[in-house]
Amino acid sequence: MQNKRFSPERQNAFSARFEAQKIAFAPVVFQSVHYAWKRGMLQALSDAGQAGLNVAQLASDGRWSEYVLKVVLETCLSAGVVYLKEGNYVLDKTGYIILTDKMTQINFDFNQDVCYAGLSSLAASLDAQQPLGLNELGDWPTLYQGLSSMPEPAKTSWFAFDHFYSDTSFPEILADIFATAPRQIMDIGANTGKFSCAALAYHPQVQLHLVDLPTQLAVAQTALQTAGVSDRAQLHALDLLNPDLPLPQGMDVIWMSQFLSCFSEAVIASILQRAVAALAPRGQVIIMDTFWDRQRYDIASYCLINTSPYFTAMASGNSKVYESSDYIRLAKTVGLTLLTVRDDIGYCHSLLRFGVAGE
Repeated sequence: MQNKRFSPERQNAFSARFEAQKIAFAPVVFQSVHYAWKRGMLQALSDAGQAGLNVAQLASDGRWSEYVLKVVLETCLSAGVVYLKEGNYVLDKTGYIILTDKMTQINFDFNQDVCYAGLSSLAASLDAQQPLGLNELGDWPTLYQGLSSMPEPAKTSWFAFDHFYSDTSFPEILADIFATAPRQIMDIGANTGKFSCAALAYHPQVQLHLVDLPTQLAVAQTALQTAGVSDRAQLHALDLLNPDLPLPQGMDVIWMSQFLSCFSEAVIASILQRAVAALAPRGQVIIMDTFWDRQRYDIASYCLINTSPYFTAMASGNSKVYESSDYIRLAKTVGLTLLTVRDDIGYCHSLLRFGVAGE
């Protein structure tokens, strides 16, 4: 797949200036549309159908004043969320998507509840390469130490965002994971244990080794016990930011899903180097992630690229949504060879399979 080009046609100066103003006022539009959605304005217009409602009609039940309605709906009008028809506001197609599309709603909630306040520190975070916006949520060195104790609604919105993009992919890739008949699988960055539970249910003899921070493993352990598969799982509490901590040895497959994007390139290389040392003979490293350069549609690339500032300001300060070539390059430096690539998994995932060079 080729890198996307988001401006393939030459713009004239007037249209370019309009696009620049959309960027300048983007925070205003986001908050206004978010208010219209969450407070029920868009739903009221949806219920009214193609006839729509005027400001006086919308204000008649006392939920909103005419002032509030005018401020919010005029911004929605400028953004194509609603349109005017004979003095009435009518829900437009974009507004309908906001009301009905789960991906759009999850992205809205993630950016509002997890990112919005902290992104005011993006410039300082970029300069320091530290997640200085994270103070809006809690006092942790990175977001990952605080996942299990994040305040609401940020916690719910973060896990909804994370699981929405990963859960749909797990059923599609289990056959890939077991293609080489592995008996020992390591799940690095086990998170809530969803993949490990799925893998243990898929194969009745496989042994799973879950690697993550202690707080996350506690959540995963509960999931394993609930699923009745904890007898074939071993938990390994490791801070992978410490390059001196080795991984458990003798693994047939080492699996990482939406994990390496949490780290800088230097840390990714360190994790991959330790993964190579942990492999059994002819073992493989399988990585599933969201690479913006391997997307079929520009909408997916757009969403992924614009998730990177979250990693800077809120998560780690020095990670991002990478291009697939970045992982392939880093894997090569530690002796891994790319064997296969599979795209179009779930919403936006690709699967990279690596073997040790020379085996």
